Amino acid sequence: MLLLGIDLGTSSIKISVVDSSSGAVIATSSYPPVESEIITLKSGWAEQSPEMWWTHVQEAIFQCHQQHQYNPADVAAIGIAYQMHGLVIVDKAQRSLRNSIIWCDSRAIEIGEAAGTALGENCLKKRLLNSPGNFTAAKLAWVKKNEPEQYAKIDKVMLPGDFIAMKLTGEVTTSNSALSEGIFWDFEKNALSDDVMNYFGFDHSMIPQVRPVFSSHGTLLKPVAELLGLKPGIPVAYKSGDQPNNALSLNVTQPGEVAATAGTSGVIYGVTDQLVCDKGSRVNTFAHVNHSAAEQRLGVLLCINGTGSMNRWTKTTFGNAISYEQMNQAAAGISAGSQGLRVLPFGNGAERMLNNKLVGAHIHNLDLNQHTASHVYRAVQEGIAFAFRYGLDILKENNMTPEIIRAGRANLFLSEVFTQSFVNITGVPVELYENDGSYGAAIGAGLGAGIFESVEEAFVNRKPVKLIEPDGTHLEEHYQDWRELLLQTLNKNHN
Repeated sequence: MLLLGIDLGTSSIKISVVDSSSGAVIATSSYPPVESEIITLKSGWAEQSPEMWWTHVQEAIFQCHQQHQYNPADVAAIGIAYQMHGLVIVDKAQRSLRNSIIWCDSRAIEIGEAAGTALGENCLKKRLLNSPGNFTAAKLAWVKKNEPEQYAKIDKVMLPGDFIAMKLTGEVTTSNSALSEGIFWDFEKNALSDDVMNYFGFDHSMIPQVRPVFSSHGTLLKPVAELLGLKPGIPVAYKSGDQPNNALSLNVTQPGEVAATAGTSGVIYGVTDQLVCDKGSRVNTFAHVNHSAAEQRLGVLLCINGTGSMNRWTKTTFGNAISYEQMNQAAAGISAGSQGLRVLPFGNGAERMLNNKLVGAHIHNLDLNQHTASHVYRAVQEGIAFAFRYGLDILKENNMTPEIIRAGRANLFLSEVFTQSFVNITGVPVELYENDGSYGAAIGAGLGAGIFESVEEAFVNRKPVKLIEPDGTHLEEHYQDWRELLLQTLNKNHN
């Protein structure tokens, strides 16, 4: 049997078709060929069209079919991974009422911070495990306050993956994991948070039916199946935010296991069986894909908004005529430390690990007679690695000390400069896998549809392709210099 995984990313939609018996990827595709637009109506805002996502999902599925590597009728289940924390609102006819306010949008920070103060420390630490901050609930409150005419039309509130599942099946569902990432979930009661719903004045009817992550979230409608060339009635058997899904795709499901990704954003995501709440909500705790009241599995997430987005900006600005691979090769020709050039890669919205501050991206110590584009390429990748180290120190404050980190060989982890810098400055080896979010979504579909009896069975054929260990290159002095520049910038912005 075949499994179809959909990864709804910020930059593109990725599709993988996986053979459930071997775990092999039969076909894969990505659409569009250029990065999807992020609509920025005001500074700090970030939106995308849900209908654009749906169009791109269709195109990516068609591209997979056109490779003629499989019979589409053999696809037995569909799984969806999606960009986390976005807000999608639809009316009773299941029409989206506005663009999605996506994960890196910063407009609701003040609303979320006020809610955190009002709800109180006991609620945040014991029940929500987070402050409402800039997450989905706060974004919905922004719509209620600023767009009352649209708010009045809302039938259901959902996350991006819920919207795509609705388009496929006609059903609107959610999960404890999804609600926790939106800061709607009460971990103490193991239910929708009355504290959040009552504080913001949200109607409970707006929240879709809650189902397990691994379960049927509806079956493929006949007209949609005919449109997509798939078999009607197959289940959408899995939905997960991209970071819990990335962890699943790397077989990170048990306490102490840790995953990382460095795509548009950068993330370290560790699993614990403890209800963890960071003192400043700098890292965040959500229900992992296999979390239940009987067996707690929480994902502790460190997110850096400006990783791949910083690298993309660098390519566009300094080297648009060359490829990422050529940029990586050029960076490798520069010695560690980039001859004093330092980059703070924080130009993609408010950074949670920096207490939701809008820091911006900065280039320090630029010497016009010494530094070239290659120095900039390396300084950007080192700056991103240093940001990961800064975040890992916060995770260690929350009793998460990984001995090894698993990552997919994709995006920035394709760069030897970045990967080795990451390992050298964190001191933690990295296992690389051939992997992406659409693969994880396909495996999740197999688990949700009962095609796999266990996670162990699903990953029996998965092996790392490379182990990266510290090579003795000393970056600590460079990191401390970088950290001092960051602290100076934070203090300047605060004052």
